[in-house]
Amino acid sequence: MTSSNPAILVLEDGRAFRGQAFGAVGETFGEAVFATGMSGYQETLTDPSYFGQVVIATAPHIGNTGWNDEDDESNRIWVAGYVVRDPSPRPSNWRSTRSLDAELVAQEIVGISGIDTRALTRHLREEGSMRVGISSVSTDIDALQAKVLRQPSMVGADLIAQVTTPQRYLVPATGEKQFTVAALDLGIKATTPQELSERGIEVHVLPASVSFEELVALNPDGVFISNGPGDPATANHAVELTQASLRAGLPLFGICLGHQVLGRALGFDTFKLRYGHRGINQPVLDRATNRIDITSHNHGFAVDIAH
Repeated sequence: MTSSNPAILVLEDGRAFRGQAFGAVGETFGEAVFATGMSGYQETLTDPSYFGQVVIATAPHIGNTGWNDEDDESNRIWVAGYVVRDPSPRPSNWRSTRSLDAELVAQEIVGISGIDTRALTRHLREEGSMRVGISSVSTDIDALQAKVLRQPSMVGADLIAQVTTPQRYLVPATGEKQFTVAALDLGIKATTPQELSERGIEVHVLPASVSFEELVALNPDGVFISNGPGDPATANHAVELTQASLRAGLPLFGICLGHQVLGRALGFDTFKLRYGHRGINQPVLDRATNRIDITSHNHGFAVDIAH
């Protein structure tokens, strides 16, 4: 492990933490956000929705199950950096082929360990998500903060083009095909078309730049708008494509960024949440039944239904 190297984490408001390098040695910058799942870190790190973000794990022990070749949500790690309290020095899982630290090094992801992630999370909960920097090549807090303040904000960030598939691909239905769905890839996770496939749905995953004419040429039974990173206010093409699909009477379903795109297509605004909702253990109250479900969330923006 790289834990012998000292490292610092500095938020844009000057709050700083000292720890040890975790993963690659270097400097990285992004939006500081926290994820509350106690497991599933491999899926989190490879989720394109986290592009441009430095993720803080609220669970204290991370890396216990190592890294395998089966649970990736995409073909690479997308987070800008990773923050953990107590990384496991020795993974233990029958599917593990390498350690989390080794994978972070291999993919050149800079992280930090050994800091008070509870204090950091509470600070972000009280002050809101903000820009952050991690360095394991310098311990000069003031110099790193100056670099952090030069980084772009997530508000106004147009990141879809950097995560979408460069070309369309097909995920065939498992068994007898029941429906055909056109999936607009704004940063889609690998398991999403797989889950649809297992329900008899043939999925055509399309680049975010696809035209409406190309989409309808597939004669889909419905359109799926995927998750993804960045500010939905910048997703103009996706909004226009959604509006065209609505006018054509196509059934639509959007999750995460796709849900926000659908909201904007219907005339609603979107806004930045104070610190967002991220994790596999988010409680949601069904107001019709008063039942509480534990759900998976990953979003820093929301649809403003009040206007």
